[in-house]
Amino acid sequence: MSEHSERKRFYGAITVSERGQIVIPAEARRDFNIEVGEKLLVLGDLDHGLALIKASFYLEQHPGMFAMINGSETRDKNE
Repeated sequence: MSEHSERKRFYGAITVSERGQIVIPAEARRDFNIEVGEKLLVLGDLDHGLALIKASFYLEQHPGMFAMINGSETRDKNE
């Protein structure tokens, strides 16, 4: 197995709740150091699917996006 493929993981299948919520498997949360209350971004590609990324990592790479991400908190609370 190549070094690249050893860094890939399958964490299992998840179910979307009636409210559109998902649970990230505990092993994935541990591997990626995802803490309770941490903000994640949901990115999408209509051909290939969804991806989650830590907002803190994304903001390090794209500091100008801070206002846009913080503005989404209002939408989160209203859903």
